[in-house]
Amino acid sequence: MRHLPSLPSPASASAAISTAAAVAAPAVSAPAVTPIAFVQAIVLAFERRGMSPADALAQAHIAPSALRDPAARITAWQMERISGLAMKQLDDEALGWFSRRLPWGSYGMLARASLSAPSLGVALKRWCRHHGLIAGDIALRLSVAGDVAQLCLTEQRDLGELREFCTVSVLRNILGVACWLIDSRIPLLGAQFAFAAPAHREVYAVLFSGPTAFGSPPAAIRFDARYLALPLRRDERALQQMLERALPLTVLPYRRDRLLVQRVRQALGAQPAQTHGADALAALLHVSPRTLHRQLKEEGASLQALKDEVRRARALELLLRTRRPIKQVAEAAGFLNEKSFMRAFKAWTGQTPAEFRRGGKAPDAGGQGDAP
Repeated sequence: MRHLPSLPSPASASAAISTAAAVAAPAVSAPAVTPIAFVQAIVLAFERRGMSPADALAQAHIAPSALRDPAARITAWQMERISGLAMKQLDDEALGWFSRRLPWGSYGMLARASLSAPSLGVALKRWCRHHGLIAGDIALRLSVAGDVAQLCLTEQRDLGELREFCTVSVLRNILGVACWLIDSRIPLLGAQFAFAAPAHREVYAVLFSGPTAFGSPPAAIRFDARYLALPLRRDERALQQMLERALPLTVLPYRRDRLLVQRVRQALGAQPAQTHGADALAALLHVSPRTLHRQLKEEGASLQALKDEVRRARALELLLRTRRPIKQVAEAAGFLNEKSFMRAFKAWTGQTPAEFRRGGKAPDAGGQGDAP
């Protein structure tokens, strides 16, 4: 599984990182894409406490000279390592972001309080509310507008030099926790940040899928609101296991998307002209074509079967309820030409579109019923 650039995850600070993880050597071939600016923020947290970051830097294999190079990058392992060490040594799961320290176990408490929720939406509302009780420097809020859910982070005070690091970490962490709770990938529709675009803005395309905007307060991430209705798939035992090594869990992309079939149906129906091929559809859903096919297979579906289902339903509806010419029906149903539509329709119904329309009744298998 491919690693995302690792960020310090507050949820991970609820328990010690496993001994194996603590002593493992960094993978030589791992890509170094995490910006050094995030390490600089951790070093600043040490300095504000009058403590030296030298030991944490050494154990994370980060040369002090790299801190002076704005273009320097580190690997996911290095970021996970220095984050975990800093949280322990500073006894602050927030790594200096807030006006008060969050002692070891604070975010574990939030996770446990959310675990009994009947749905992801309720769990996230609890997380936002309880976060305000332990850190008043920021306010988290979940809202829904139509089909889009938004997790918003509002700054209640000036976060200073730790502004970017805090904002990115908190939003990336709550997304990771949400994915873990429902055991599903949650693709983002977009992300926005109040601060100006940083020099390392290219990393945001990896950290946050979907379009990213800067200089757009308040900071927020947006996703399909249907995920909020999904039930939680974790229990206390799973929570304990996750807390043993939570950092990687919140930065690794989940392979499974439990709403993928619904999202594919929606895209095929809403944008038939833009979803003829797997490449175009995958781009629309922010996944690779290979991932699209694999995940559909895992859900017991296939792209061709979903295409046939959506196209058939659309064609039947238009033939029964409108007097559009067959060519227009074919186009609206997502076919490139009338000939391929005629062939597919005959295979579905045993009739030509014209014969079906004259009959005025949909076939039993998946039909739309009589026209009003």
